[in-house]
Amino acid sequence: MNLREKIEQEIGKRGPIPFSRYMELCLYDPELGYYSRQAEKFGKGGDFYTSSDVHAVFGRLLARQFEEMWRALGSPGRIEVAELGPGRGLFARDVLAWSEKKFPDFFRALEYWLVERSASLCRRLETTLERHVVRGKARVDGQWHEADGQDAHRSAGSESEAGASASPVIVFANEFFDALPVEVLSQKGSLRVDLREGRFVEVWVPASGAELEFLDRYGVHPEAGERVEAPLAALEEMTRVASRVEHGFAVIIDYGYTRDEQLAGRHRGTIMSYREHQASPNPYTAPGEQDLTAHVNFTALAAAAGQQGFRTQKVLTQSTFLLGIGEANQFADAFEECRLPQERAKVALQLKHLVTPAGLGETFHVLVASKGVNEGDVRNLSGLRFGQGHAE
Repeated sequence: MNLREKIEQEIGKRGPIPFSRYMELCLYDPELGYYSRQAEKFGKGGDFYTSSDVHAVFGRLLARQFEEMWRALGSPGRIEVAELGPGRGLFARDVLAWSEKKFPDFFRALEYWLVERSASLCRRLETTLERHVVRGKARVDGQWHEADGQDAHRSAGSESEAGASASPVIVFANEFFDALPVEVLSQKGSLRVDLREGRFVEVWVPASGAELEFLDRYGVHPEAGERVEAPLAALEEMTRVASRVEHGFAVIIDYGYTRDEQLAGRHRGTIMSYREHQASPNPYTAPGEQDLTAHVNFTALAAAAGQQGFRTQKVLTQSTFLLGIGEANQFADAFEECRLPQERAKVALQLKHLVTPAGLGETFHVLVASKGVNEGDVRNLSGLRFGQGHAE
């Protein structure tokens, strides 16, 4: 049975399913979902690029920022970096390698969690980061601080009853929240996926109270002919993750928007599919064989974090964030291994792709939030020096 047949079978039993359920099956079905399949998904041979595919400098700059955050937390003897949806582990590899080389004190305190629910990706991550996994510096797990609140690196009683980490934490998510299932709404109601004559078709039912409340608080109600998303799963995930942090930071990088941008008429109907680097607005052509995404509502994420005690900063572009980190040493992190002019020229082009509007610099945005950290120390982080303030 392929995934299309499995979805058809579920519709046959349950009737029309919410779009969020369709998206969940397409991406996360344990056997047939996009992120469960063995096929290459990342980089030149896959369906899309991430910033870590461009150059190791992305991880190196974030390692520098994480080290600053560690110092802002008082340079504790132990700190966790929990990366949500770590892909094939390139970012984690670069952060760990650069921290070990450039920030040995931070590296000694660091424990890196790679939170990944796909069994096939977990196996790949353990191979990519084998040296760090064996040494206890990295851990690959489907859940972060779940159930019993204990693990191989921590003794009983080291976590609170609520399951929050007792050690300072930096939660990092790069292109994670855009791949969580969303509800889709129009003036007709809430979208359901049905089956007629062997084809997926769209039908509408009255929107739920939770969906309408989300639009009231964090989004906009669709106008005639428009569609908007209600990312309820992302809101729940942000709440869950933020509740597990007693003190530390969260760094969320993704393409997305604030509510003010939606009110201005932008970012409405953002569902997209990606396959072999080709984008399409049709999510129904190849279930399980194409990536499905929706733009991230940063206003909602900031609010969810704030309700769990986080203080959020103004949403920045990736360009502003990375330029802030790299300014002090003129991006020496990128050029350190370059020996020849042509090597420097190649790296300069890769760096340009990360930070300029023509590349990823203006497409992606960054939300930084802190909990239990002196606000002056937070605002002094290099990544925030180009734009300080609170999220809208």
